[in-house]
Amino acid sequence: MSLEPRIRQNAPQLGFYTLAYNGGRIISYVVAGFLIGFFGQALRDFLMPEIGIGILRLIASILIIAMGFYIAGWFSHFSRIEKIGSPLWKILQPIGQRLLPVKNLWQAFLFGAVWGWLPCGLVYYVLLISPANDGALNSAFFMLAFGLGTLIPMMAAGFLTGRLAPLRQSQKVRHIAGIVLIIMGIVSLLLAIYPDAHRLLQFHIF
Repeated sequence: MSLEPRIRQNAPQLGFYTLAYNGGRIISYVVAGFLIGFFGQALRDFLMPEIGIGILRLIASILIIAMGFYIAGWFSHFSRIEKIGSPLWKILQPIGQRLLPVKNLWQAFLFGAVWGWLPCGLVYYVLLISPANDGALNSAFFMLAFGLGTLIPMMAAGFLTGRLAPLRQSQKVRHIAGIVLIIMGIVSLLLAIYPDAHRLLQFHIF
């Protein structure tokens, strides 16, 4: 919506601007993942070098389940996690404001890189999960995968601004998404507690 009408009304141009914006957003996720992974690994190696990765995966599994309840709307208190990034956002928000209105692709990329740090419960949950991937680079790649996974819906949102609100507000959609995450979290929790449990999840054809 920060783009000029002539750009918003030109589908190819809008596509390039939306892609540039999302490219900046994903880069910010990768940087955040690297930083969290680096400090997470250092803390793990210092406090619990032998069982650290197992504990991190256990915590990550619980967070996935918590995220499912949050998205489904069954436990709104998890939204308080967004307050973690408020101090940083107060510093970055003026920088983003100076980039408006967006007039070129480089500006769109920079604006996306700033807005990628906007306090968001879902992103923070994924960031907290990322150190369980063992290492700063793995955490960065994990956040890259998360960012790429959000690329298509965010690109669609750029083209269909205002038209996706009913879908986002649909209780049925939120419940389905929440239940899927809860199931994934339970499976991950099972694998974290019982490392050999993957054998129980395999189907053998004789």
